[in-house]
Amino acid sequence: MKKELDAKYNYQIVEENRYDWWIENNYFKANPDSKKLKFSIVLPPPNVTGKLHIGHAWDGSLQDAIIRFKKLNGFDVLYLPGMDHAGISTQVKVEAKLREQGINRFDLGREKFLEQAWKWKHEYAAIIRQQWAKLGLAFDYSLEKFSLDDDINKIVTEIFVDFYNKGLIYKGKRIVNWDPMQKTAISNIEVIYKEVEGFMYHFKYMLEGSNEFLSVATTRPETMFADQCLVVNPKDERYLSFIGKNVINPVNNQLIPIIADDYVELDFGTGVMKCTPAHDLNDFEIGVHHNLAKPICMNEDGTINEMGGSEYQGLDRFEARIKIIENLTKANTFIKAEPMIHQVGFSERSNAIVEPYLSDQWFVKMDSFADMILKLQKSDESIKFFPERFDQVLKKWMENIHDWTISRQLWWGHRIPAWYHKDDKTKIYVGMIAPSDAENWIQDEDVLDTWFSSGLWPFATLMRGEGFKSKYFKEYLPNGVLVTGHDIIFSWVSRMIFQTIEYTGQIPFKDVLIHGLVRDEYGTKMSKSLGNGIDPMDVIANNGSDSLRFSLLTNSTPGQDIRYSDNKVKSAWNFINKLWNASRYVLMNLEEDFKPWNQSEILGSKQLNETDKWILTEFSKVSKQVNYLIDKYEFAIAGKMLYDFVWNTYCSWYIEFAKVNLNNPATKEATQQVIVYLLKNILIMLHPYLPFVTEHIYKTLDMKASILEESWFDQEFNFETDYINVVIELINSIREFRAVNNIKNTVVLNWNATNGNLTVLSKYLNEINIFLNEFVNANLTVDKQVETETTSLPVLDFFIEISNDDFIDKDKMLAELISKKKELENEILRSEKMLNNQNFISKAAPAKIAEENEKYNLYKQQLELVVDKLNKM
Repeated sequence: MKKELDAKYNYQIVEENRYDWWIENNYFKANPDSKKLKFSIVLPPPNVTGKLHIGHAWDGSLQDAIIRFKKLNGFDVLYLPGMDHAGISTQVKVEAKLREQGINRFDLGREKFLEQAWKWKHEYAAIIRQQWAKLGLAFDYSLEKFSLDDDINKIVTEIFVDFYNKGLIYKGKRIVNWDPMQKTAISNIEVIYKEVEGFMYHFKYMLEGSNEFLSVATTRPETMFADQCLVVNPKDERYLSFIGKNVINPVNNQLIPIIADDYVELDFGTGVMKCTPAHDLNDFEIGVHHNLAKPICMNEDGTINEMGGSEYQGLDRFEARIKIIENLTKANTFIKAEPMIHQVGFSERSNAIVEPYLSDQWFVKMDSFADMILKLQKSDESIKFFPERFDQVLKKWMENIHDWTISRQLWWGHRIPAWYHKDDKTKIYVGMIAPSDAENWIQDEDVLDTWFSSGLWPFATLMRGEGFKSKYFKEYLPNGVLVTGHDIIFSWVSRMIFQTIEYTGQIPFKDVLIHGLVRDEYGTKMSKSLGNGIDPMDVIANNGSDSLRFSLLTNSTPGQDIRYSDNKVKSAWNFINKLWNASRYVLMNLEEDFKPWNQSEILGSKQLNETDKWILTEFSKVSKQVNYLIDKYEFAIAGKMLYDFVWNTYCSWYIEFAKVNLNNPATKEATQQVIVYLLKNILIMLHPYLPFVTEHIYKTLDMKASILEESWFDQEFNFETDYINVVIELINSIREFRAVNNIKNTVVLNWNATNGNLTVLSKYLNEINIFLNEFVNANLTVDKQVETETTSLPVLDFFIEISNDDFIDKDKMLAELISKKKELENEILRSEKMLNNQNFISKAAPAKIAEENEKYNLYKQQLELVVDKLNKM
């Protein structure tokens, strides 16, 4: 058995080549033929627009920790990697790169441009794979997918055709969100609304043949060229006499009618609105109801078209706005510009102001899909959200859903499988391949919204070109969990649910773990403009992957943002170093021929001393709680428990006890076995958090080939060892007492316990004194009356006293007792609030509630003792 670790923890040596070794030895390879229970995660595919950021590192660390946890718990696991083509985002990047070379995509043409896009993809895919390796993500690379792979494209096409034939997809002229910079439609979810300072512009629409006018306000004067009427409420007495008459449009002098519609609110503004059906969603609905024409006054790039006449044609929409104000001021038909703050939509990708725009697009009907999700989430088979509140977020969105615009005026993406007849553009053919007389048809130039193909990701990645016959599809769908941010519940999570159910009849995943954003240490959102972004590869280069992962995971509470800080990473490094040093100590105290006992030998051993039994019992409790918490994705709480156990219970106490026991021939063998047995299982439980260093130390123990062949600790040790906890509290209290009073360790301290619960002390007094003599040079008696004044220390639910005037500072002791009384009263009040909080009781883990109850009772006992002591003084 090899028994050596380097004198110092060096993450570079520990992590070097380890990932390649895992991959080469197929430790991450799924086995659909295995009889084990199956658990799968399909990676939310990162966009090939650039490198991974700190949010990807957090997301990946969570998923990888779950996969490793499940593998150690006996599951056959699949963690499937992939990347997304990210249509508009990648096209923007590629076009920007081409512009730097003085090239326009239209100069290249579609095929040549796509060659450039594929070059970009290959470059960044290679970078992303390197980053995955640095993070240690347990991928089965034999199943890696890209969203434009041929088999994925075939499924996308098949589902488009299927949905079209079912009447779930249609083409029509509707108001869409238009990005004039990218010249494409975008969905509602791709619009970012911001509060912007603007104006409400008021104009005179003169009545035909009259000096009277109606005052009309708009925030977008540039759309006035396409006005089709003015609208008033049919119950508005101010305007009843005007209904049916004409007014003169001030920008082009065209006559337009005044009509009545209930849509106009009586008490809003002037009570008169202009109706521009091609440039506003609500106006479009009015136009449909009243059979109005729907002319468009803008080009796709946001410039004014021929409807603006020679004076305005070709002007950018905002330039046209300025000129309209100037000209109508001269014509005395401009009334005023009223300053206002209003919500303006910006394109998520290009940051251009979005234009509501009438366009011929493809849509998915959402009514039936919304009903599908709402019924599912009310049923016993509902997908579970962590935290649960995000289930309501999904439902609320579904209750207010609009049809989904799925066509994009791009080249990079899944081309829409629709063809138009050359001689009759109204004739549409939708199919898997072009019509037999292809020469008479022209394929739609548009591609599908990226989210359409991403919505198929949970099952499309598993079909492997074999469809429903694929073993991977049969065995690994539904996925065990989806880990993702709350910002894409609408754009991705909801679409995966209804597309997967509609096509496969199954849900895509059983659980959804929602997380927030990684913010900087001050709580500010990270952004390029602020320069506060963090490159995870820089962190790994300086501190190691395990340090980054541990800092992210131990701060990860479902649904919450986290704050990144270098100090947290350094703290994680310190913890790993502590684990390393403890492991090194253990290995240094083993002989060459040491052979570890198995679990049953540990359990059945008659050689175990009381500290061995105590540590096994404590570890059993921690293991049970950690297992429960990780299963509920509570990595922060579970991580803190592991941290506290390793740092305090195992390293600070058990190893200290072991130093004594290892020098005793009667206790040495059992202590060696227990200390190694615990180290092995600590490494297993920490492995999801710290995969590299736990594997490295584990291999030094020379047991199985890899820690990934081990099983999660599931043994329950339940020895009666409560007095060891009493020993620890006594040692801590006496050490602190020595330090505060500057008493040398050579001075024997004789203590007496007279007040409180003395049952355990009385039962194990001899054993307790052995520890006190060894560690703090002290003796303890129970229930002996002390004649002189004493110094008292609260320990758990009892007091110990020392009768020695040289150690007593009465004023200081009184102040400390008063301070302790106030501290305990505050803790009792806090604990009562928690235990009376129904939200806490309903959502907290049973172990957490039990722990708080235990604290509450202990605080009350301690307070009674303090009050009693104060009364006596």
